[in-house]
Amino acid sequence: MAPATVHPKIGNMAPAFSLPDQDGNKVSLKDFKGKQPVVLFFYPKAMTPGCTVQACGIRDIRKELDKRGVAVFGVSPDPVVRLPKFIEKQSLNFPLLSDEDHAVAEKYGCWGMKKFMGKEFMGLIRTSFIIGKDGRLLKVMDKFKTKTHHEDLLAELDALGL
Repeated sequence: MAPATVHPKIGNMAPAFSLPDQDGNKVSLKDFKGKQPVVLFFYPKAMTPGCTVQACGIRDIRKELDKRGVAVFGVSPDPVVRLPKFIEKQSLNFPLLSDEDHAVAEKYGCWGMKKFMGKEFMGLIRTSFIIGKDGRLLKVMDKFKTKTHHEDLLAELDALGL
């Protein structure tokens, strides 16, 4: 059995990353430091039912996130070529990042042992992170339903004063 995943500590600097977006452009956490808070939501696989519900919820609150000055990114182990199809099919209005080797998911403690239909395997554990303007981790969301993720996210942003 793989060791339990451990998220970075609240208050510590969020792990740095540089990942390609759906167009192959590099997106780095450092580009947002001092400018705006960032929400990273890690999801297992583009175009699957739960991930679609979660992504569409984020799509539907994008104006509210913009009002708060929050940048949002979906992160999955999907290859870059799969991401534009997901964006187009669901009219997503935010960037998706490809973490194909799951190195960033591992840094954030959301790659680990999963169970599905009686089988155990290593995979991405659906988790969201709120990172402050200063680059510090403010909140880890790892207990939520995909249907209400966007509402939970807004509630957490309110609680943080963002």
